[in-house]
Amino acid sequence: MIGVNAVSYRIPFNRPFVAGKELFYIGHAVTSGQIAENGVYTKRCSQLFEEKFGVRRALLTPSCTASLEMATMLCDIGPGDEVIVPSYTFVSTASVVVRTGARPVFVDVREDTLNMDESKIERAITNDTKMILPVHYAGVACDMDAIMAIAQKHSLRVVEDAAQGVNAYYKGRALGSIGHLGAYSFHETKNYICGEGGALCVNDPELVRKAEIIRDKGTNRQQFFRGEVDKYTWVSVGSSYVLSELSAAFLWAQLEQMETISQRRAEAFERYRNALEPLESKGLLRLPRIPADCQSNYHMFYLLLPTPDLRDRLMAHLKKQGILSVFHYVPLHTSPVGRKLGYVDGDLPVTEALSARLLRLPLFFEITKDEQLEVAGHIVRFLTEAA
Repeated sequence: MIGVNAVSYRIPFNRPFVAGKELFYIGHAVTSGQIAENGVYTKRCSQLFEEKFGVRRALLTPSCTASLEMATMLCDIGPGDEVIVPSYTFVSTASVVVRTGARPVFVDVREDTLNMDESKIERAITNDTKMILPVHYAGVACDMDAIMAIAQKHSLRVVEDAAQGVNAYYKGRALGSIGHLGAYSFHETKNYICGEGGALCVNDPELVRKAEIIRDKGTNRQQFFRGEVDKYTWVSVGSSYVLSELSAAFLWAQLEQMETISQRRAEAFERYRNALEPLESKGLLRLPRIPADCQSNYHMFYLLLPTPDLRDRLMAHLKKQGILSVFHYVPLHTSPVGRKLGYVDGDLPVTEALSARLLRLPLFFEITKDEQLEVAGHIVRFLTEAA
């Protein structure tokens, strides 16, 4: 987890950044008199996702959590329903389900990618199951062919939690564009940022109009702006799930630099890999796995240590050197809420084993080669001496 005083570290886990014209575009939005929502920058961001990623309709939202909340509303999730989710994920993936009165049904993850194990999904399906919510961990895709086939067989909706998967691909298809719905995050820790922000990817054409209504307070306001109705009014349940135009302006500047940001992250990822591969060959740790049919966006670089104790000691050692590394996540089925839902230790052995041994290294746009080599050097020396 990331500490509240993360900025005090000499090499922080994450550092927010300005990639291009962020401040200029914010100023332009202000002087243009459009700072609330649905201005020119919102439209530019949405159009990019639709054209580059093949999303039918992209709606900017205040956060990925908000996008997932909208998705549960669009899929009519409610009391008595069940949604299949991984336990190894951020709390939002499951909390949006619980908020509706439905039950999250946790399944284990794969050893290689730490993504939802598609081979365990069908045995978790019951007559109450309505949705599958896969999470693309670390910007590496789940096996979406298998998941979509299972969903079609059982008439289930699929919502991709692609918070970490913006500009990552599965067999040439952008993450977030494959399921019926998808959700992005632009939180300051993600690849492309605007502080807080998200997007809902609506890929089922039958859900587009309903999504617009839910996002705009339950009104048909967007139809009014397009001239489809002569006035707008309250037509359904909804909330304010729009993103500030100021945030959209910041985000657009980041998206303009998407390829530059992606290249920098890929180079940083490979620099860690090259420096630490000798440790993997000696069995002192395991590095991330990216299947051949997945194109990663290099959202994170993590290590899997042989034991939880060694993970914790390495994390403490790096902290003493002024380097912030973090673990990620506490499995949700072992949380206080997970226990109230009836889960106990041992229910998901792969999730429990991997989460206890995983350590994330600093990785951000402006991290330097020297910073990375210092991090890697401390890891090599510590693990070599501990062996």
